Formats: sequence, C-alpha cells, structure tokens
Amino acid sequence: MEQRIIGRTGQRVSVVGLGTWQLGADWGEVEEKDALAVLDARPVEEGVTFFDTADVYGDGRSEQLIGAYLRERPDAGVTVATKMGRRVALDPALYTLDNFRAWTDRSRANLGVDRLDLVQLHCPPTPVHSSDAVFDALDTLVEEGRIAAYGVSVETCDEALTAIARQGTASVQIIFNAFRLKPLERVLPAAAEAGVGIIARVPLASGLLSGKYTKDTVFPADDHRTYNRHGESFDQGETFSGVDFATGVEAAVEFAALAPEGATPAQAALRWIIQQPGVTTVIPGARSPEQARANAAAAALAPLPEATLRAVREIYDGRIRAQVHHRW
Repeated sequence: MEQRIIGRTGQRVSVVGLGTWQLGADWGEVEEKDALAVLDARPVEEGVTFFDTADVYGDGRSEQLIGAYLRERPDAGVTVATKMGRRVALDPALYTLDNFRAWTDRSRANLGVDRLDLVQLHCPPTPVHSSDAVFDALDTLVEEGRIAAYGVSVETCDEALTAIARQGTASVQIIFNAFRLKPLERVLPAAAEAGVGIIARVPLASGLLSGKYTKDTVFPADDHRTYNRHGESFDQGETFSGVDFATGVEAAVEFAALAPEGATPAQAALRWIIQQPGVTTVIPGARSPEQARANAAAAALAPLPEATLRAVREIYDGRIRAQVHHRW
C-alpha cells in the first residue's frame, strides 16, 4: 500500500488507516475478541500502518485494546495517533500544560508506550485554536519526550486553517468525504503548502456511502447514528456528516452507481478521498476483519476517472451542499 509522510512528523503512514472509535463505544457494543480481530486484520501484507484513536473512546478502552495488540505484535510497525481534551468540559481554561501532561500520561499508560507518536487536540472549543499558551504547552510535551508530534482534530474549515497556520502543527484531522466537499476549497491547498498532513475522518459519512442503508434502517439505541442525528450529544457533523438521513440515503444510491466494476461503493468512496491532492491518510472504521480488509483494498483501486469526479460534485451540489456547506 502507498505510504505518505504525515506532515511535519516525518513519519510514513498508509493512505488507508484504521479509525477505532467503534472499538470503544458509540457504535453499539463490540466484544474484546472481535475488536482485537479487527486490529489483527491489518497484516503486514495489507500495508495498513496507521491507527487513529482517542482517550475518550470507551473512556480509554480503544487505546487499551490497541495497547494489547501492540504488546502481541511489537514488530507491527504501526503509527498510533490518539486525541485528548474531551474527557472534561469543553472549557478553554482547562487546556493547560498540567492537564496535557496528565492526559498524555494516561494515554501512554493505556497504549503501553513511553512516547506517543501523534497527539491531536480533540475538536476543542474554537478559541483554543488561537491560544499561544496552548501551542506552547504542546511544544513543551514534545520537548519533554511525552509526544513525538501534535495535531488538531477540527469541526470546521476555519478551525483547520487556524491550526494549519501554527508552525508546530503536524496534522489536521477533518471530516472529508464525497458528501463533505468544502475542505477542497481552502483547507487541502493550505495544508499542502504548509507541509501539514491531512487525516480524513468520517470518510463514509457514518456508513451512508456504503450504500447499505435504506430510509427504514434502524440503528441500536447506543449507536450515535440513533442518538446524535441532530447534534444532541456532540457536533452533528460527526453523524452522517451532518446530512439529513433520508437525503443521504437518496444521494448514496446515486453515488453507488458510480463505483467501478469490481469495487463496492465504500471502496469507491475511499478511493475518491485518497486521490484528492493534500490528503495524507483516510481512517475508515471497521467492526469486522472482513470490513477492515475491504477498506484496505480500496488503496489498490485505479484512480477514479474525471467523469466520476464530476458526477460526485453534481450529487453534492444537487442534494447535499445546501444542507452542510454553510456550517462546516
């Protein structure tokens, strides 16, 4: 699998990584044995070398599962990115060096490592992105050897641009998929010019782009696709990319028709992201080893032709843009 340098870290990571939110919580219960099987589905021959997690996923369960995997596979060659800042109230006053030390120490213990590869501020309050003290504290964590590099996970394009302007920012993680095109306008070009990596999250719009759902699909009560459709628990953009479910299902039918022969709609959606200039890696989640392998296989697809790219834009402009473009 193609490996790209993730921004200013100098680390090479696979163009398709693995998001592990679903291994902690918020997507329904996942048994530990099943979670470890998903992690182990990225054998060396698949070339997946990037895991993304957070201290809040299952209150550390996702990190702990990855730590257990790394103990069993010390030669796996995986770069692990985690996040911090959402286990407390979203109050800018809490984003201090002392708290950062405590939060990263907990993540280091969960993962069983001395130094974290990449730590991202986890969608912090907007004022945090403009705080010199916050970024000075992150620089201190690097100097102290607690972390190798830092980035920011953001909700909006404006937040992404503010983070990219920071000299020490190695990466920006942002929602980016065929139903969320706004980052194409300014964020991806700015990141490429600054040498900042782009980690594309929610690549399948919470599964919409897999083409598997109908308007009658019902998700479990403990799945965020049930309880956060209107932003009841966290930013609405994290669920179906902020798209109304019924509208998304209709748009997904149109998108599925664009998948090349032999590829699934989900693989086409991942391939679309991979070939966008400025993207470093895309982090689909997986609930089974088969799903993880299918996601990884998207990297081997030929680039989508120009006609397909135009059709994706037409679906977005016709069905999605009016709902989401002004917000994110």
